[in-house]
Amino acid sequence: MKFSDVIRTAIHALRGNWMRSVLTSLGVIIGIAAVIVMVSVGQGTQSEIDKMVSGLGSQRLDISPGSRRGPGGVRMSASSFYTLTEGDVEAIRTDIPEVQFVAGSLNGSTQVVYAENNWSSRWQGVQPDYFDINGWSIAEGEAFDAQDYGGAAKEVIIGETVRRELFGDEPAIGQTVRLGRVPFVVVGTLAPKGQGGWGQDQDDVMMVPLQTGRRRLLGSIGLPPGAVMQVALAVANADDLGYVQGEVESLLRQRHRIGPGDDDDFSVRNISEIVATRTATTRLMSLLLGAVATISLIVGGIGIMNIMLVSVTERIREIGLRMAVGAGPSDVRRQFLTEAMLLSLVGGALGIVIGIVGAVLVGRFGDLPVVLNGQVVGLAAGFSVATGLFFGYYPARKASLLDPIEALRQ
Repeated sequence: MKFSDVIRTAIHALRGNWMRSVLTSLGVIIGIAAVIVMVSVGQGTQSEIDKMVSGLGSQRLDISPGSRRGPGGVRMSASSFYTLTEGDVEAIRTDIPEVQFVAGSLNGSTQVVYAENNWSSRWQGVQPDYFDINGWSIAEGEAFDAQDYGGAAKEVIIGETVRRELFGDEPAIGQTVRLGRVPFVVVGTLAPKGQGGWGQDQDDVMMVPLQTGRRRLLGSIGLPPGAVMQVALAVANADDLGYVQGEVESLLRQRHRIGPGDDDDFSVRNISEIVATRTATTRLMSLLLGAVATISLIVGGIGIMNIMLVSVTERIREIGLRMAVGAGPSDVRRQFLTEAMLLSLVGGALGIVIGIVGAVLVGRFGDLPVVLNGQVVGLAAGFSVATGLFFGYYPARKASLLDPIEALRQ
């Protein structure tokens, strides 16, 4: 038989009991659609988390004050004292050459006022390297210069959210705003970043020189001279991060005169470890979703095998007649394998359409991020072909091994 004859005969056989054919294909349809939707959701979640954690920086360390024991052995929290200083920042910069950028910072929150508009925001008192470490760039205006950092200049660089709330469509550069009770001149605006890795608005921020924040904004906090609330550093080569962390801990223990066996009065957070943990977690979740969808597809394939075995039993006399008039085992095997492939391919095509539509709907109306690409669709199509071949071969082989005389007798 020609290939076209095989296809025509297979279609005729499937149409003879079309309801059973549709129900048989339903398992493949659901399986393929599940593969597309679940893998797309998994990849979308992976992409979203990668985007969020990339803003944290995978080549940086954050150093903050640690807890310490007070009088009577009482454990005091990090907010009860400040152990990091500008001297620590300069020592890290000088003694550890692998460190590319390092900066200390202070922070707080205040009401910022311009004309009749006001907004509650947080401010950061920063050193020059702070912008490079955190990936901030100037959208309009200019950055602070050396004189601004050294002279506690009353100048401020504002984020996009603060600019929008205070000025709207008006120009912000050169305008005077009031942070608390202190007037500041806006010298620059920051390029927008959007939502951060922990869900916060990164653009709702104001930057001032470190000494400006210390002298004019901290008020009566009682911060020791030269102290900073946090130190952040970045390395040029991510492979050096582990070594730099050890060097920083050793240097700070030496500078803070911490004896062997005593607890550190600071804590070092390695951002790359957080990034690696989240990436591994989301990758595992994607694999889990794909495995669940694959199980659905296997169940659909078993349904095809079951129906094809039933079909062989029902059509034993037809098989015997074909063999009696000259059909060989390969012809019979090809005939039943084609029927199984048609069931699988039609189900796969419908499943791909339903899966794409379902993924789009989930992304548009659901809270789950979705990334739909050609690789997912190609993977689903490949699964569809493999299902038809794998689960259709055994029934086709069984049909081809029938004895024509015994088949005609039934």
